[in-house]
Amino acid sequence: MHSGKPLRVFIVAAETSGDLVGAELVRALRAEHPAIEIAGVGREAMAAEGIATDIDLSALSVLGLFDGLRVWRLVHERADQCARAAAAFGADQVVLIDSWGFMLRVAWKMREACPKARIVKYIGPQAFATRPGRAKALARAVDNLLAIHPFDPEYFEPYGLPTTVVGNPALERDLTGDGEGFRKRHGIAPEARLMLVLFGSRKAEVERLFDDFADTAEALVQGRPDLRLVTVVAPSVAEIVRSGLAGRTALDTMIIAGPEERLDAFAAADAALACSGTVTLELSRMGVPSVVGYRLGPIAWTIAWNFMLKAPFVSLVNIAAGKELLPERLQTRAVPEYLVPAMAELLDDAAHRASVSAELKSITSVMAGHGEGASVNAARALLKLGPL
Repeated sequence: MHSGKPLRVFIVAAETSGDLVGAELVRALRAEHPAIEIAGVGREAMAAEGIATDIDLSALSVLGLFDGLRVWRLVHERADQCARAAAAFGADQVVLIDSWGFMLRVAWKMREACPKARIVKYIGPQAFATRPGRAKALARAVDNLLAIHPFDPEYFEPYGLPTTVVGNPALERDLTGDGEGFRKRHGIAPEARLMLVLFGSRKAEVERLFDDFADTAEALVQGRPDLRLVTVVAPSVAEIVRSGLAGRTALDTMIIAGPEERLDAFAAADAALACSGTVTLELSRMGVPSVVGYRLGPIAWTIAWNFMLKAPFVSLVNIAAGKELLPERLQTRAVPEYLVPAMAELLDDAAHRASVSAELKSITSVMAGHGEGASVNAARALLKLGPL
């Protein structure tokens, strides 16, 4: 880090998840170097850390294959506003968190508005899973990458982008749950097998997976009198799940838990049937073996399968492990015919379940990063880099 005036860091986070990562980074930077000066553009979490802004990025959350076309002008306007705010702040460093498409444009604007600032991308695009060309584009746009996956450098460094692996921010958060307390509250015997059925947190996910996940659960409770079923539902999909379960007498005893019991339910579980997403990473960190299901709409799947998906797996844990620790049942295979046998193996073979659990804890420990966690690692990396 340079001597003299304090380092001035400008952080931009567009998504809610990126905003949380940004807030964690702000706290870590201040803890490492109290004199540091930080400004930026984020949402509620960063605002709670005193990083307030009148630039609203919330509308960018709709970005998608088709929605993005409708907000193209807004993307460029907001990118330009962020760059001008960074220039007015006199940023030595600009840190762009997540949100690949938008942040690439912010980087271009920053290069014009703040030619002397070091531009750092925190969390790179998933070049390993989709288009490797993104790595080349990012290398041209920024000076450094703070990566969250241990396998990221091999995708970005060949293009001349210095890459530092800091670990996954989602894995440094407290995932402690009271499994014993959860079982006692819901009358689940300590020796009973507990299976989570996680339908997803988005309406479209639940609508596409509900019937097949519910049919799978019904099939599995047959012949397993000790098996207890639990679902944890986000408020946004609670009504859909409850109404779907209402007509299924075989699932009458399924426990429907809310967000406040989420980690307790995870800690109590022996295995899970889960919609693909961050939840599978969290379950893996807690050592809960899972079968991962996912289904896209037919057009989106055709595009993804033929033009985008390059990795052998969709689950980050599997990619990091180089093998299918979490059985993946996607699209036409996300049906009871394939889901039931995969779940039955986890439920009925305690030795296999324990072996997978140990491997999941081991690989996610590596993914979490060394030292004191991703945020501290990222803060120290930024302070070491300093300005250009």
